[in-house]
Formats: sequence, C-alpha cells, structure tokens
Amino acid sequence: MESMTVSECPLHGVGVRPEYMVGRRLEQVVASWHVYGAEAPSGPLDVWLIDSEAVATHVTTGSDWCLIVEPSAPFAGYDMAESGRVEVAPISGGTPFADHLGETVLEVSEEVDKVGGRLALEITFDSGRVRCEAWFGDLRLSSK
Repeated sequence: MESMTVSECPLHGVGVRPEYMVGRRLEQVVASWHVYGAEAPSGPLDVWLIDSEAVATHVTTGSDWCLIVEPSAPFAGYDMAESGRVEVAPISGGTPFADHLGETVLEVSEEVDKVGGRLALEITFDSGRVRCEAWFGDLRLSSK
C-alpha cells in the first residue's frame, strides 16, 4: 500500500497523520462492540490503540464511510434501549491487534481516495501487519 497525502474528508477534515505511532509500543487495545440481546456482539465499532507514550489513537469509520484516525480517549459504553447497547472495554483477544500487544510499531501506511479521504490504514509490527479499513461504513480489521 502506498502512503499518500491524506485528502480531506468532506465531513471529518484531514485528520492526523498516524506516523507518530512509529517507534511506540502497543500497550493496550480498547474496543467498542454493539451488543443486542443474546446475539453475538458485532464489531468492533471502534478501537483505541494505547501506546507506550499513553496516547490513545482512535480508529473508526465516519458516517460517510471514511476511516477516522485521531488521538482520542475511549468513551464510556451506553444503552440504546430496545436497540441494544454499546460496550467499551480493554481487550486481550477478539481483534488482530491483540496478537501484537507489547510490540513496537515499525511502520504505518495509508490508502486514500482523493474525494472521500482515508480508506485504510496498515500498521506493521515485528510479527505482522494489521489492516484497518472502512468497508461500506463498517470498521474491518484483518491480519497480514
């Protein structure tokens, strides 16, 4: 994936360049999940990557399907009445980032659309890469 200058998302602006994560160790991952009744949770809806400098990097999708990457602390979960609830908690499994806890970020690269902004972010660790992408409005995380 080629790193390019991020085009400005019409709704969310240009965002931050995630290169600041390079050289920092991934200490904790916090995620939000939509929970509805007895169904398995969907998501994650958001992830926060907390690094060795105690900076929380929030990765999520925007309402216009762009990928948002911003320094931001995790929010509290909330109840949506008959629509279920959103739970926010630290995780040790359940996302590809869990496999890289304690590892240092070696490289980050982005995929952008000239009109819609950031579409994907890849974060490289010693033991592999994690790709974060906006996929039809949903956050998708995968290991490489």
